[in-house]
Amino acid sequence: MIFVTVGTQLPFIRLIDTMAELAPTLGEPVIAQTGPHGAEDAARWGALELHEHLTPGRFDECFKAARVVVGHAGMGTVLSARRHDKPVILLPRRHELGEHRNDHQMATAREVARLAGVHVAFAAEEIAPLLASDLSGPSAADPACDAPSEKAALIARLQGFIAGA
Repeated sequence: MIFVTVGTQLPFIRLIDTMAELAPTLGEPVIAQTGPHGAEDAARWGALELHEHLTPGRFDECFKAARVVVGHAGMGTVLSARRHDKPVILLPRRHELGEHRNDHQMATAREVARLAGVHVAFAAEEIAPLLASDLSGPSAADPACDAPSEKAALIARLQGFIAGA
């Protein structure tokens, strides 16, 4: 199963449109946490199992069950992927497309792209090839990433990044 998440603040139509288009070709269920959307959006996203919002428990269940997570480049998505040892494909929201207030997700994506298990699609067209590739979770790709020092280093990098934003 593929789990798609857009976070809790804003809808992310470009990501959900992309996943709805790809879903029939993927050969596995795609569950999407979409945020608020209109009926016209839901009609064209029929290939997805849609949830505007998920309880924290259901969100964790979806994360645990997923083969891969596809989401916006929010820190919660990155940290959840690390916590659940899941590979994640990030499509950063772009300010110029009206998807967020600024381009902090582009900066986040560039920073976390070097981490094991984190794959960044800077354009929606890059998602399909990533889904077709051999994606490994952080621990599988880098056994040291479960070490306390690796986790501490990740947390320190993220805190430094957030403090500087």
